[in-house]
Amino acid sequence: MKFSSALLFLASSSTAFGFSPSSSTTSFASPQSALFASYKVFIDGEAGTTGLQVRERLEKREDLEIISAPFELRKDEDTRKSLINEADAVILCLPDAASIEAASWVEADNDRTVIIDASTAFRVDKDWDYGFPELSKEQYTSLTKSKRIANPGCYPTGFIGLTRPLVDAGIIPKGTPLTVNAISGYSGGGKGLMEIFEGEDHEPWSGYGFSLAHKHLPEMAEYSLLGKKPIFQPQIGSFPQGMVVHVPLHYEWLKAGTTGQDIHDALTKHYEGSKFVSVMPLGEGAVKEAGLLERGGFLRPDTLANTNKMELFVFPNDDSGAVLLCARLDNLGKGASGAAVQNLNIALGIDETTGL
Repeated sequence: MKFSSALLFLASSSTAFGFSPSSSTTSFASPQSALFASYKVFIDGEAGTTGLQVRERLEKREDLEIISAPFELRKDEDTRKSLINEADAVILCLPDAASIEAASWVEADNDRTVIIDASTAFRVDKDWDYGFPELSKEQYTSLTKSKRIANPGCYPTGFIGLTRPLVDAGIIPKGTPLTVNAISGYSGGGKGLMEIFEGEDHEPWSGYGFSLAHKHLPEMAEYSLLGKKPIFQPQIGSFPQGMVVHVPLHYEWLKAGTTGQDIHDALTKHYEGSKFVSVMPLGEGAVKEAGLLERGGFLRPDTLANTNKMELFVFPNDDSGAVLLCARLDNLGKGASGAAVQNLNIALGIDETTGL
């Protein structure tokens, strides 16, 4: 299995990545880039799925210096505390409980270090800023000043990206009970699920979340401004990276007189000038003509793999009074590591597209 082999190599070949077992702190910048680097970045949990991708996006940059612990000390509390407070920015790629603990290690007099958390721990915490820069102009501005940023979840990025502009425009009334159906690549489940799907015995497709209590629901309700949790049916497909999020709407739920064109216009206006979010042509015919449907009929989920892009689609049927909204993105890109790097750039005053 290629991915597992890479992780094994990372764990067993510490000197290949430029650190010595006797070092207490490791720099992954080249001598030249370290000389000119403006900021030190620590990735806590860099051996995990998201952490590896964050590092891949950062390690070639000359404006940043990645600092890290030797392999044998990567879980040592004192070492991690020291690195967190040495760094200008920290990206936490950890489970919720571990992220809460690590965030608490910022020293009381340290008002300099930016913490970006990739877990669900702080996403609806009022003391943290939600790391979706495209949410609004005000959100982007708040991220430029923030020291505590909660990276959005992958599914919520698609759902909120589709619905928030329509709530802001008055097209979807607050409190509307919606459903969201989505499929993701198996990498979103971490190493355990990757081992299953990259082995011989696995399902071709897996639905889950049947308790209707998925951990992404609170942020979906909060940042869409709907104030109501949708019914969410997530699914895993037999492909490593990529995601499509579907939100079906009946016109009778919407502002009176709304058409598919109105919805498309509202999304287009909201994302005008965005570097990463694009609104695709309106309707199935135009999308097909633009060559965006695989084999002329299928919306492929892995098209944007290894990018920080998100594409939004509006498929209306005005005659039947219904519309299907779709968001396509990389679950590990705009849905995780790409978003973390974008937020890092914004918080440090760097062009948001750098390294992306």
